[in-house]
This record gives sequence, structure tokens and C-alpha cells, in this order.
Amino acid sequence: MPTHTFKVNGETVTVEADDNERLLWVLRDLLGIRGPKYGCGINVCKACTSHINGRAFNPCAVPVGALSPDDEVTTIEGLPKTVGKDLHPMQEAWLEHDVAQCGYCQPGQIMAAVAKVNQARREGREIDDALLDEIRNVCRCGTYYRIRQAIKAGAEKM
Repeated sequence: MPTHTFKVNGETVTVEADDNERLLWVLRDLLGIRGPKYGCGINVCKACTSHINGRAFNPCAVPVGALSPDDEVTTIEGLPKTVGKDLHPMQEAWLEHDVAQCGYCQPGQIMAAVAKVNQARREGREIDDALLDEIRNVCRCGTYYRIRQAIKAGAEKM
């Protein structure tokens, strides 16, 4: 069985897995990291959204063999470490705006939101409705209005 070494939430890990094993299953089943949720498994619902090297990606669509030892995967569990706090400002905004209903998609929503705000900053833009429209994460509870409000509030604190 091949081994794969990469970083997850600031720590270097090595796992044994087939090169084609989807990273979502490596995270959840081999490493016990359960924040990225399984939704569709085909990169559509985006419940598993995490970051790779600071950008949003969906581990359900990435084979573990595609990672290099320098790749840094960040999940919702590691997000607060990126700001050195107990909660990331986007997580705080989620709580302030009481976004979650069932909560299943929320880790992916928050990770997508942080990546979108960071993308806007790299482009020298403020987060606006056009950028928010680009977030394609599905919420079956329909909390989109509160999600958008929380993203705007979280962006102000990031």
C-alpha cells in the first residue's frame, strides 16, 4: 500500500492508502477528522469544503495521491489555528448571526466563506453580492440569507 505524507491542520501526517482513495475518506476514516462532511461525493454539494494551500477545494473529488508533502490541508477543525484563537472570526460571525439550523453543511460553508473573503482580498476587492453568488455550497435548510449576512460580518473582522 502506498504511503502519502502531507500537512493537515498544521501537523505533518503520513497515511497508507491507495493513490486513488479520495482525500475525504483519508481525512474522515484514517485520520478521524470529521468536520468535512460527506454529502454527494461528486464535488457538487460542497459539504466537505476545506482548504488546500489556503484555497477552497472539495476533498471528495481529490485523490490522496495528488497531494505532495508540501501541501497544507486545513479543515474546519484547524481553521481557528490560522488566526491563533479558539474560533476564527468567520465562526464567530456564524454564531452571532445564528446561521446554523441542522448544521450539516456549515463547516463547508464557513470554509468556503473564508476562502472567498481571502480571494477578494488578494484581488483587492471587498466581499460583495457578486462574489457571494460564486459560492456554490448547498444548504438544504435554506439559510442562505443568514449565511450571506454572516460572511459580510465575518469579513469585517478578518
